[in-house]
Amino acid sequence: MAITLEEARKNVQDALQMGVIDEFRKSNWILDHITFDDAVSPTGGGATPTYSYTRLKTQPTAQFREINTEYTPSEVTKERHSVDIKVFGGSYQIDRVIANMGGIVSEVELQQTQKIKAAQALFNDTFINGDGAVDSNAFDGLEKALAGSSTEYNTGSNVVDLSTSQAVTDNYQTFLDMLDEFLGGLDGTPSFIAGNTKLISKLRACARRASMYQRTMSDWGTQVESYGNIPFVDLGAKPGSNEDVVKTDTTAGTTSLYVARLALDGLHGVSYAGVAPVQTWLPDFSTAGAVKTGEVEMNAAIALKASKAAGVFRNIKVK
Repeated sequence: MAITLEEARKNVQDALQMGVIDEFRKSNWILDHITFDDAVSPTGGGATPTYSYTRLKTQPTAQFREINTEYTPSEVTKERHSVDIKVFGGSYQIDRVIANMGGIVSEVELQQTQKIKAAQALFNDTFINGDGAVDSNAFDGLEKALAGSSTEYNTGSNVVDLSTSQAVTDNYQTFLDMLDEFLGGLDGTPSFIAGNTKLISKLRACARRASMYQRTMSDWGTQVESYGNIPFVDLGAKPGSNEDVVKTDTTAGTTSLYVARLALDGLHGVSYAGVAPVQTWLPDFSTAGAVKTGEVEMNAAIALKASKAAGVFRNIKVK
């Protein structure tokens, strides 16, 4: 069965769990829109919660033929992949005296909210930069999946300069032509255009100059900016730091832009069968012990079903 976090929320009876799922959704565009295939049932004690799938590498072909002749056989090429669901989140500890002090914002609420914020940031970072070969506890991200692929665009020495307002004015038409060419190489319209804060500001400027800039309101009352109908997603900073998830080369001033089509035949999430991807445990101050622990946790990974469902645009100069 395929679910979103919104649908997972409906299957949770506990009001606290509902609230935590909402916190994950309302501050993270990707988590609010990605679909999870909750098809993994741990076997063998749950040590290897693996999701296996086939990734399409080429598109199907068709042709005309003459009467009494056969078609030239051609097959879609594919390769077998598998991902393991990974567990991530964090814990916090609070003394019961501090917890009972109350105030404008309770310490439990503060710590819980900040831990959710950190878990979201970790998801974004891994969504792009995750590499199981470097950290066996993490799932692989788009950077690893797209390196060397047909949808890794502008990898040569051609730098698109958007570093200043004048550079944007001079180059926005060239950039948007390249962007449209890049998007046209995918297998459908992407669900989002993602990058760091600096890049998103440049995209906004280019879209405004071309009258392609749109603003709408999300279900949470937040502003969603778009290039045409494709939303911009600022992936923010890595957890516990001010370092951007999508780095900018300190020497060249260049960065990358990521896109993906979120769907079960494109890019989607993976989770355990019958279990909400997001869970939480509050400190229990009803039992003995001065210091209690609270936890926030997510169990997930991502799967790219079609190589052309995602792409990366390199060498965009933003500073």
